[in-house]
Amino acid sequence: MQTELSKTLGVEHAVFGFTPFPAVAAAISRAGGFGVLGAVRYTAPDELKRDLDWIEAHVDGKPYGLDVVMPAKKVEGVTEADVEAMIPEGHRQFVKDTLAKYGVPELAEGEASGWRITGWMEQVARNQLDVAFDYPIRLLANALGSPPADVVARAHERNVLVAALAGSARHALKHKEGGIDIVVAQGYEAGGHTGDIASMVLTPEVVDAVAPLPVLAAGGIGSGQQVAAALALGAQGVWLGSLWLTTTEAELPSPKLIEKLLAAGSGDTVRSRALTGKPARQLRTEWTDAWDSADGPGTLPMPLQGLLVADAVSRIQKYEVEPLLGTPVGQIVGRMTSERSVQSVFDDLTRGFEKAVDRINRIAGRSGQ
Repeated sequence: MQTELSKTLGVEHAVFGFTPFPAVAAAISRAGGFGVLGAVRYTAPDELKRDLDWIEAHVDGKPYGLDVVMPAKKVEGVTEADVEAMIPEGHRQFVKDTLAKYGVPELAEGEASGWRITGWMEQVARNQLDVAFDYPIRLLANALGSPPADVVARAHERNVLVAALAGSARHALKHKEGGIDIVVAQGYEAGGHTGDIASMVLTPEVVDAVAPLPVLAAGGIGSGQQVAAALALGAQGVWLGSLWLTTTEAELPSPKLIEKLLAAGSGDTVRSRALTGKPARQLRTEWTDAWDSADGPGTLPMPLQGLLVADAVSRIQKYEVEPLLGTPVGQIVGRMTSERSVQSVFDDLTRGFEKAVDRINRIAGRSGQ
């Protein structure tokens, strides 16, 4: 599964794996792919440094990258406390009432939420980059589009390629104009923040729009046959995220959550603003239903919604309140039916890819050539 881009980066397979878990990122790179560590949860630079040190020690010298969340536009002088003060009391009460309805216990006194949205604030991302650029990362990806121009320049000074996610050809063109090296075309099927256009339509549109920039296809991809289809559409690789959540190297906080993922079908996700204020595909739960209900107060814009629900999400996860328990995940969850190692996932991807290529060769009359 090699392409020009994978050869440039020195990886065996053009499979880019996004994950919040260092062990998964390292395993992806060791298996011949390109592991990308999600940095949004690292609010303290020392924590990121600790995990990058760990990856360096376990990646066997293979290349890897970092994914940050950095808005292109900066809002000066706004602190987390300022943002917190903008949250209406009615929304706070809705959270309290919903948690009380399902009997979700409080966190212990003095226990902080394990999930905060501060990683979405630009200064946090810049602090992350101050740490990351001391490591031999080969790729910097930004989940909110093109990062600021000075960040792109800083990466290029260190021979780090810059990637940005796009949900439309229009967005992809803006990335190209901003000096981005790789565009990740993220289809409607993807987990997390995603747009309205399905991968089968989006990928070739973006490929044509930004040529000759390399494009990675994302959203709904979880088999080698789908990898082959993405390359046939003009992509130079695939960007996979959800598929790694049920690997044995992952560190999901809840056994019940793993059970829910393994049992879910492709129709059991929903694009909801309940988590961050922007449409994000996730498991459909009674929590998302409550927020999306006409009886609710409606979600707040980013980053207000994320700050509002941070403690609630931590409580739901800690106490494994099954009806409310969820996570961002794509429609590919229907294929995630067992816990497997990252290497086992790669073995399946390569076998499926070979079968797909052989099938096309037979159709084209090239069998045995």
